[in-house]
Amino acid sequence: MSNKLAGDSGAHLVDQAALKAEHAIASTRRLANEAMDGLAGSVEDLRSTAAPALSRVAEQAGALTQSGVDAVLNQSHRLADKARQAGDGTVRYIQHQPVKSMLMAAATGAALMALLSLVAGRRNDR
Repeated sequence: MSNKLAGDSGAHLVDQAALKAEHAIASTRRLANEAMDGLAGSVEDLRSTAAPALSRVAEQAGALTQSGVDAVLNQSHRLADKARQAGDGTVRYIQHQPVKSMLMAAATGAALMALLSLVAGRRNDR
């Protein structure tokens, strides 16, 4: 009978150990699920926070691009206006000083021809 009590006591200890193991597994499973839920929530929070930030960055990049394009267009219009003014001034000068204008043009042409001859002569010497 003592053997039977020892057997019953041993079975009872095994049952208790199995029950504690099941509780530990369930507790671990619950903690893992809570951790995964928290992680999923963090990812969703990050996504909801990052999307507007990325949208703002894209808008700012677009605004900077447009600002750059506008600046280039503005500068090109200014350059075109200055070129037009220079051309108009040249025409007025030629109309008021035709002889001087022709002499200046001839001198400029002669200087360019001398420069080209000098450069061509150096190339032929090589």
